[in-house]
Amino acid sequence: MGIFIVSKMNHLYTIGLLIVSNIFMTFAWYGHLKLQQVKVFSDNTPLYLIILCSWLLALPEYSCQVPANRIGFVGNGGPYTIMQLKVIQEVISLSVFTVFVTVFFNGESLHWNHFAAFCCLILAVYFVFLK
Repeated sequence: MGIFIVSKMNHLYTIGLLIVSNIFMTFAWYGHLKLQQVKVFSDNTPLYLIILCSWLLALPEYSCQVPANRIGFVGNGGPYTIMQLKVIQEVISLSVFTVFVTVFFNGESLHWNHFAAFCCLILAVYFVFLK
């Protein structure tokens, strides 16, 4: 019973940390574009300043990503192989990105091909977990 609870918690911690990590990552990589749209950054803002701001967001991203991989990795007693961790991370990343784009960028919309691509990601998860 105790091992089952630890295993279940490793699943939850891993997925939760990956979600939080990808939220920070998405804001670090694409948030400056929104900040430019709302005139927090101008077109003349030096690139080094934008990179510095992104790095500041990348630190909490790494602070969640690295523990998620350590906790979730089967070699450390976690439930996932490295390949499974990577595929899970990619699906979470694209899911977070999709929400980010549809919420913060009004001109962007989802089309049938985006849904088809997401279905392919779900298939990737299915195939990576096949024994």
